[in-house]
This record gives sequence, structure tokens and C-alpha cells, in this order.
Amino acid sequence: MTISVLFRHIYPFVKPYRSLLIATLALTAVGSFAAQVNAWILRYTVDHINELLVAHKTLKDGTELLVFISLVLVGKELVYSIVQFGQKFYGEKLRIFISRDLSQTIVEKILSYRMAFYTSPENESGKLQTRIDLGISSLTRLVQNFFIDIMPLFGNSLVALIFMFNANFYVGLVGLAILPVYFYISQLQATKLGGFRRRMRTYRENKNNGIIRLIDSITVIKSFVREPLEAQKHQVMQFDMTENQLQTRKLSFLFDSIKNFIEQNGVVIIIILTAYFVLNGQMTIGAIMFHVLLFNNVSSPIRQLHRIYDEVSDAQINAEGFFDIINAEKEQEPSGDYIPDKITGLFELRNVNFYYPNGTQALKNVSIKIQPNKITALVGLSGAGKSTLINLLDKFYEPSSGEILMDGIDLQKIDTAYLRSHIGLVLQKNHIFNGTIAENIRYGKPDVGQDEIEAAARKASIHDQIVQLPKGYESYAHLLSGGQQQRIAIARLFLKNPPLIFLDEPTANLDAIATEQIKASIEAIKKDRTVIIISHSISQIIDADTIIVMDNGSVVEEGLHDDLYDKQGTYYRIFSAMAHSLNIEKIARTLN
Repeated sequence: MTISVLFRHIYPFVKPYRSLLIATLALTAVGSFAAQVNAWILRYTVDHINELLVAHKTLKDGTELLVFISLVLVGKELVYSIVQFGQKFYGEKLRIFISRDLSQTIVEKILSYRMAFYTSPENESGKLQTRIDLGISSLTRLVQNFFIDIMPLFGNSLVALIFMFNANFYVGLVGLAILPVYFYISQLQATKLGGFRRRMRTYRENKNNGIIRLIDSITVIKSFVREPLEAQKHQVMQFDMTENQLQTRKLSFLFDSIKNFIEQNGVVIIIILTAYFVLNGQMTIGAIMFHVLLFNNVSSPIRQLHRIYDEVSDAQINAEGFFDIINAEKEQEPSGDYIPDKITGLFELRNVNFYYPNGTQALKNVSIKIQPNKITALVGLSGAGKSTLINLLDKFYEPSSGEILMDGIDLQKIDTAYLRSHIGLVLQKNHIFNGTIAENIRYGKPDVGQDEIEAAARKASIHDQIVQLPKGYESYAHLLSGGQQQRIAIARLFLKNPPLIFLDEPTANLDAIATEQIKASIEAIKKDRTVIIISHSISQIIDADTIIVMDNGSVVEEGLHDDLYDKQGTYYRIFSAMAHSLNIEKIARTLN
């Protein structure tokens, strides 16, 4: 990402705050001229004191000069203080506003992307978090420093250079000549360091992602006593980062030494040249200090240039990953504009194939019909494609080929938000948000009252356990067990009361009694709705109106339980395995 491209990306976020920009530019102009006052006053003071000494004047004769100098310098410092306050305040205000807008924009963008974006190996949560954090911090720091440091420094330098040329062309030429050399070295430094900085960003992404995985896997790690192995993995990555950091600092220090040598040579040349003109009678003695101070103002940006280049380089590198996320237009979740008058839930899949972003084919030429207001069970071993099928019906993904129709309309043409507002989805592992139990239950319908929340909780067989908590429904939801959290998710379903219900192992984390209670509640809500259920529970699939059997991404059998069992095919083998795992024969003898 070049500097011009970087600023083109930043400009839309800066544009709304044009008044701040204008105020900062005006303050910069005033401050640039105020910064040269010391040089003028010093020359004026040296020359006049020299005249007084030559004329053998006393302190009494110079009192007026001292008063004048004091008033000018105090006035200048007052003006300069006001200017600096304004620049810093407006710069910080701009940084805060832009940081807010960048954060809000990327959150809105991420929420609008399709599910495939999140399943890509390049977009794991730790990597995304690192790109976002580094992108926002480096971009806002660049904007802030541009108006607080860069613009004032270069404004001061430009005005000082004009004054140098105005005083003496040759002295001004020396000040001008040193700048392109210094710029070239600084640019070379930034180029050399670019690779190291880009690798450092990758190291940080992998490190953050690794720590997140470490925390998520901590139970397994401890159970297998693999702490030393995981620590060693982290140590290898940490050592690579350290080596990269050392190489970065080594190059930075080398270039800084070269730039400092060039700057000091410029000061020497200025002193020799101005001394020559003084001795030659072309300048007054005060001109020596005058030109040295002006050159100091010219070289101020030079002393800061390495830092500015570092920040610009960081912003360029971090902005790549950040704006890749913001500008991932191809990842925008498609949404049709058709809103049907009514949803009955007749789904037709015609020759549907689907590949995940990593290339894995999850569905192979699937052609099925799911009848409305009926219960359809999806049966198959793990990896058969059952959950993928539900993800396609919910428009989390698009088919790689083939088409899906709902009530005779291409699913991709139907408004996505409208479709999902009519679907109740309960997964094997449901997410619980930060907040209270009541907030989690009402997540899909924020305007419902407490009575409706409690009614949904009763249907999900969780109300009695909630009221026993110290704060009841205001208790923190993350304090609940896995099974209780699952029932909170089911309570959301009851509260939403949708015409389409997709259940993916809804009772997987529940005990036997809770499973039976939830099963009874779900049976009640299934009536006159289109229900698709994935389950390894015999009781939940045996009474389905249609059972679709999947194997390795394909539909291999379809029909009623008795018919499929009599075929003694894939369903027969799966059902028999379920029955044997439950030890049905012994259970039957016990019950009898």
C-alpha cells in the first residue's frame, strides 16, 4: 500500500471533520511564523548589543533594548502556547473521532460478511483481532501526529527555508540541498524495514491466535500433561519475534547514525559559510546565530523524519490488513429483495454441490424436497453434510452449484433478514452473550416483557432453576452450566415462535430428565411448522414424517422409519448402532 493509496483510504474518515482540519491548518500557519521569532530576535539582539559595545554604551543605554526583547519573546511564547494547545487539542479530537468511526465501520462490515469469510484460515479470530487493533491504532496515531507533529514541523521548516533564502541565497541553498539527501536515506530506511515490519505483523497475528487457542484448549492440554510442549511452541515463535525485532532495531540505529552525521555536517557548513560572509563584511555578526537557528528549524523535521517514516511505514503495513477487511466487498452477504406474503416452508434442493473455503466438498449433487408443516429428520454419521445442509437453508452459505427453492422461489432472491426472522435455529452448542439471563432469552425479541420471558423459560424447563439463583433472571448468564445454557437457547426459540425450525442436536448437552422435558416442549412447538432436525437420539428421529439419510455429502436414502429399516441399508446400520449403544435389550428387560 503506497502512501497515496493510504491517504485515499483515510480521507473518507477525515472528510466529515473539515472544520477541524481548517482550524489546524490556520494554527499551523501562525505557529510556523511564530517559530522563527527567536532567530530574528537573536540576530537583532546580537547586532544591537555589538553596536552598543562598539559605542562604549552602558547597561542604562541598553535597558530599552532589553525591555523590547523581553516583551517580544513573552508575546511570542504566549501566542505559541495558544497555537500548540489548539494543535494538540484539535489533533487529539480528530484522532478520537476517526478512531470511533474506524471501529464502527469495521464492526458494521464484519457483521455484513458471509459465513465463508469467518471459516477462511486467513480470518481466524486472533488474526482478525490483531489486524483490527493494529490497524486502528497505527492509522489514528498517524492522523494525530500528522496534525500535531508533521504539519507544524514541515510548516516551520518551509518558512525557515524561505527566510534563509531571503537573507542569503547561498546559505539557503545549503539548507535546501541537505533535505533531499536526508529524505532519500529515510525512504531507503523505511523500504529496508518494511519486510521486517510485515513479518512482525504476521508474528503478532499468529501469537494472538495461538494464545486464544491455548486458552480454548486448556482442559485438553492439562489432561494430557502437554504444558511443556505448548510452552515450547510458544517459545519458538517468541524467539523468532525477538530475532526479527533485533534486526529491525539494528537497521534503525544504523540509518539514524548516518542521518545524524549528515545533519551535523550541514550545521558545520552553515557556520563556516556564515562566518566567511561576516568576515568578508557581507553580514553582521548576528547573522551567524540567525542562520544557525533557522537551519535548526529547517532540520527539525529531519531529526523527526525517521520517526515519521516509521509511523507511516507501520500505518502502510497495518493498513493493508485493516482495509482488506473493510474492502472485502466480495465477502458481503448477498440478500435478495423478494419478501413473500407468507412462508410455508417447502424447500427443494436441485443438484446442490457445496465446497467450503478450504476446498472440502461437503455436499455432492443433493436433490431432495422438504415438505412444509412436516418434520424432516437428517440422519448420518459425523461429516455426512447434515449441518452444512441447514447452513445452506439458513443462507449462511451459498451453494457452489445447483439451486435451492423455498415455496417455489430461488432462496437467493428472498430477503435474508426476512427469511432468518422466520427461522428458529437451535445448535448443539449455542452462544451465550455477555449479560443477564433475561437479556439472553429476549435477544431475538428485545421488546418483550418479563411474563413472556418466563413463559419461554418454563417451556424450556429452565424457569425453576433460574428463580433459585440469587438474582433470578438478572443473574449473569455465563454462570450457568452447559446444559442450562442450552435450555436458554431453546427458550429463545420458544419466544421467537417461528414457522420454520432447524434443530441441530438440540438436546446434546442435556441430562436424560431435561432431554425428556425439552422433547415434550419441542413436540408442542413442532405442530403446523416446518421442522428439520439433526439428532443421534432415536426418540427424536423415529417419528419424523420423513427421514433423509446422508453419507459423505450425498443423500443415500429417504423415507419413513419402518421402510428404511426394512431395507437394511445405511439407515439400518446407523439405527442399529444407536440402539446397541443404548443397550436397548437390557433396557427393555428392565422396564418389563
